[in-house]
Amino acid sequence: MVDDATFTRESSALLPGMYRLAMSILHARSDAQDAVQQALLRAWERRARARPESFRAWLTRIVINECRNVQRARMRVFPVEQPQTPQYVPEDVGLYEAIEGLPEKLRTPLLLHYMERYSEREIAGALGVPVTTVKNRLFRARRELKKTLTDSEVTFE
Repeated sequence: MVDDATFTRESSALLPGMYRLAMSILHARSDAQDAVQQALLRAWERRARARPESFRAWLTRIVINECRNVQRARMRVFPVEQPQTPQYVPEDVGLYEAIEGLPEKLRTPLLLHYMERYSEREIAGALGVPVTTVKNRLFRARRELKKTLTDSEVTFE
């Protein structure tokens, strides 16, 4: 069981990573913010079920599920016209585009492992898949990135 103070401290520390994860899945700032807010609310309501040793993976799983809920809700809505919002564009646009071009099932473990420093075991817990599946997806994601970046004319200075 996670007490209120621990929940607040741990979730605050994980907030930037949860937002980056939501952005990588949803690609829209407002949707990502909504998903993270809803995930935090759901996690707070269920904090008595959380175990301190797997809190990070547990919370990440809730964020991923909320992102999928937002995606399902999007499919039911017919947008009239989307306003143009500025999006984060990193210095290495080629790498950013290559990562964004990966399928979600490869992109998510890659970002969790390299950006958020999750272990393969934590990623497996967050995604609800075996560790061997995580290892396989990381391998495939790196292979696809290498292929994409080798095929394109990305220059590194």
